[in-house]
Amino acid sequence: MAETRPAVESLVELLDERQHLLEIGLWIFDSATTADRIVQETYRRWYALDDDERALAVPRAWLTRTAGSVCLELLGSLSAVESPVVTAPAVQSERASLVHSPLLAQVAQVDTGLEDGRRHLRRSTQAMLRRHARVVQRFAAACERGDTATLETILAADAIVVSDGGGKVRAPLSPVQGASEAARFVSALLTGPQSLALAVEPVNGRMGLALRRAGQAIAVVSLTVVGHEVTAVWVVLNPDKLSSWHRP
Repeated sequence: MAETRPAVESLVELLDERQHLLEIGLWIFDSATTADRIVQETYRRWYALDDDERALAVPRAWLTRTAGSVCLELLGSLSAVESPVVTAPAVQSERASLVHSPLLAQVAQVDTGLEDGRRHLRRSTQAMLRRHARVVQRFAAACERGDTATLETILAADAIVVSDGGGKVRAPLSPVQGASEAARFVSALLTGPQSLALAVEPVNGRMGLALRRAGQAIAVVSLTVVGHEVTAVWVVLNPDKLSSWHRP
């Protein structure tokens, strides 16, 4: 008997699920901050389940009951501890400076060599970025069409998809591995109704994808490209990390 794989839910479905849980908290407490804490605690309990316990036909029903339980606990205690937000330190880049020496002739030779090296590096980097952008364009076009077969040809055989939901969107705990499973997952996640806008934009210095609904960013995707294949797909779903990607 063939193994039955769990259904892959679209990003729209996951966001609607999160909104549903937020509305439960808002209905009881009339506080966006408290509602957000309730959703975060609900998902924390979801991820605390083992794989068998999470194999539910209707996860939303379990999440709804759990969100209600969290609300009742808060009502009983009238206190909640907000999880600290840990901000990663900014990475600073420093510009190297040449130290002049009295040996002007040697310095001139070194400087010429450095400049030649820089030109070669710039040309190589520009060629790599152009190749990366072409792969991203093909990847985005396949996502817009929901073309799982083409996505599978773009992905490396051992490609992975890593999702960051930040405990605020129900994302997979473990990477999705293999071209077939990765293509299926990405196609279901990023393909949606016409209300979704998928754009190719710079992400971390290279071309990536931004998915928006009514101008609000709901996912940002960066790709690791080796040669002409995508070896890794990094999907940010955490709403806290997407505010700078919103557009009017």
